[in-house]
Amino acid sequence: MGERIAKLTKRSVDAARPEAERYVVWDGALKGFGLRVEASGTKTFLVRYRIAGRKRFLAIGRFGQLTPEQARGHAQAILADVRHGRDPLEERRSERAAITVAELANRFLAEHVGPKRKGATAVHYSSLIRRYVLPKHGPRKAHDFVRSDLARIHLSMRDRPYQANRLLAVVASMYSFAERLGLLADGCNPAARIERFPEARRERFLTMEELARLGEAFRRFENDGRFREGIAALRLLLFTGARLREILHLRWEHVDMERCLLFLPDSKTGKKTIFLNTPALAVLRSLECVGDCVIVGADPRVPRADLKKPWAAVTEAANLPRLRIHDLRHSFASVGAGAGLGLPIVGKLLGHMQASTTNRYVHLDADPIRRAADAIGETIAAALNNSSDSNPSSKSDAKRLSIPVR
Repeated sequence: MGERIAKLTKRSVDAARPEAERYVVWDGALKGFGLRVEASGTKTFLVRYRIAGRKRFLAIGRFGQLTPEQARGHAQAILADVRHGRDPLEERRSERAAITVAELANRFLAEHVGPKRKGATAVHYSSLIRRYVLPKHGPRKAHDFVRSDLARIHLSMRDRPYQANRLLAVVASMYSFAERLGLLADGCNPAARIERFPEARRERFLTMEELARLGEAFRRFENDGRFREGIAALRLLLFTGARLREILHLRWEHVDMERCLLFLPDSKTGKKTIFLNTPALAVLRSLECVGDCVIVGADPRVPRADLKKPWAAVTEAANLPRLRIHDLRHSFASVGAGAGLGLPIVGKLLGHMQASTTNRYVHLDADPIRRAADAIGETIAAALNNSSDSNPSSKSDAKRLSIPVR
């Protein structure tokens, strides 16, 4: 490859004609700045430099896309980086090899979510990433997807705060996965310090009157062959506080009638034991064993997919239009908490791994708190009325609370 020297200006670059072999015209004013002329006529600005004893050539851009003066400015910046110990060519190679958002997402879903998360959770993670992140940001380098990008997506989902917050959690997990594997440098997680939307937790507890209406609807439909199995499943959900899939996927081999237990090999929280009370046992004994699954569908060998039809029928008959199936689990917990059984016991029955999960029912665990409130209120009322004839039980409660009764 031939070499020449000339001041690189628009006139000199225009005058550089293609020859049988490519050659380089080196700028006479800026050492290391040059123009490579191909036999095809393509002209490319480049920089030559040495680092750690090795000669490097780095293309800046083509003539036409860049003017000679623009290319000179780029060359000066590159050579300044070299003087500060950086290797621009190696940095460019690293940038090209850097993982994209789409590549990271695929690895995260295949190597982390798939093997370590439940099926429904894995599907939810994949849906959030593929729907909200990949369409616009998938081709970008993962390290270029920054907090402001994710914050804009999060803000655009403000009408769906629960989904928006789950997306932040999924992206945070994805970037933590990348950092652990060394795919990205530490500290580049775009979900860090983005404030979550407040979520209004929807907790619906059936009252005794509503339970009576629901029971009447159960009795109305449970002799209908179309709904018999579904009503049995709904009764089991209400009597055990189990999750929907725990009952729909229940197999007879998991049922121990003698010890009044269900031994689930897998659940949302892993291996789980469910305690069967007398009503739940009665439901199980009423079911005919026609296959491996306790709640059979069209195919006895396959777990039933859902309870949509029986649930729609009973909620309409009981005039409970906005009640969800999961509210049966909440109602089971609310009865236990309201009876003063204690949140640790209720949490154990529900299969909660952490006490904080059961704390949503703390306002229902009110028996001692209610007595205290009554004692305080009656003591204050008696004082306001200047009465010494207050309720004896209130005096006793107030004494335990060290409240002076006048």
